[in-house]
Amino acid sequence: MGVLNVTPDSFSDGGKYCDKRAALARAAEMASAGADIIDVGGESTRPGASPVSEEEELGRVIPVVAAITARQRIPVSIDTRKAKVAEAAIRAGARIINDISGLKYDPAMAEVAARYGAMVIVMHIKGTPAGMQKSPRYRNLIPEIKTSLKESIKRARAAGVKEADIIIDPGIGFGKTVEHNLEILKRLEEFKGFGRPICVGVSRKTFIGRILNLPDTAERLAGTTAACVVAVVNGAGILRVHDVRAAVQAAAITNRILKAG
Repeated sequence: MGVLNVTPDSFSDGGKYCDKRAALARAAEMASAGADIIDVGGESTRPGASPVSEEEELGRVIPVVAAITARQRIPVSIDTRKAKVAEAAIRAGARIINDISGLKYDPAMAEVAARYGAMVIVMHIKGTPAGMQKSPRYRNLIPEIKTSLKESIKRARAAGVKEADIIIDPGIGFGKTVEHNLEILKRLEEFKGFGRPICVGVSRKTFIGRILNLPDTAERLAGTTAACVVAVVNGAGILRVHDVRAAVQAAAITNRILKAG
């Protein structure tokens, strides 16, 4: 899953792809590098980010989603917490809703997914982007994330979303410390009990920068690749990344090793 942020303030590539032509070129580049999905987002969810209005988000993402789907066959996902944005994006050609709130921010989101037969990625987050990294605490990390994901799946199913259309994401970096993120990756296999594909987003994230002392997100490719390999070994089915070619190659080698013998 290639990340395409059409935002001025995303933590890694904010401002690079706000222009529709630049966004289209980036989508084509990621598709040629081997991306299976292009994930378009119009609201930064980096730690400390402020929410944007529905109108602003619609104005950022809908022209890009429509343009990509008109030119390419690659599936597009819409990274949003807002049901109206998700609905407009699906009408513009998106097939997947990637909701960082796990369908808990907007009560109408699950119904929109069900009505249009969209796939949905339900992610775990503790708090909101504005304050999620202010000393996040858990009594029992993995069970608490599992409980939250179960609730998200329950909401999806109650609205009529098919079980086969649900993907889970433990939410690396969303209300987690460095140690929390490492524990999730180490114990990722425990989420296979849901019987749903697992999406993992580690790309260029702060925990990698802190471990390697790399404040510049552009320097975190090696660390990202290492985390992606561990995620694949432990059960990830989707890697959400900025550097598509490196992730595709790393996943290909990892899977061949796992299947050897």
